[in-house]
Amino acid sequence: MKRIMVRYKVKPEMAAENRRLVEAVFAAAESKRLEGVRYATFVAAGGVSFAHVFSNERSDGSNPLGELDAFKAANIRDRCVEPPSATEYEMVGSYRLFPA
Repeated sequence: MKRIMVRYKVKPEMAAENRRLVEAVFAAAESKRLEGVRYATFVAAGGVSFAHVFSNERSDGSNPLGELDAFKAANIRDRCVEPPSATEYEMVGSYRLFPA
């Protein structure tokens, strides 16, 4: 099982567009009924700093999220002030966010 957090900061004028694109990814994931992945996105006060938490629970390690057209269309780097930084994490504990 792989758990990753991606953090970045977008240009203020791109914040609403970034949020729209993130919401489109969630809509596409829901419509495809993706199994074996858990995904959440958070935005900090101010609306320009985003954090994505992704848990891949598929035994083969494949990532169906990256195959979604909405995900491919996001092209995050063009909107960033601080580029995405991805870090893999080991879960120490969770209260109803992810199963242990």
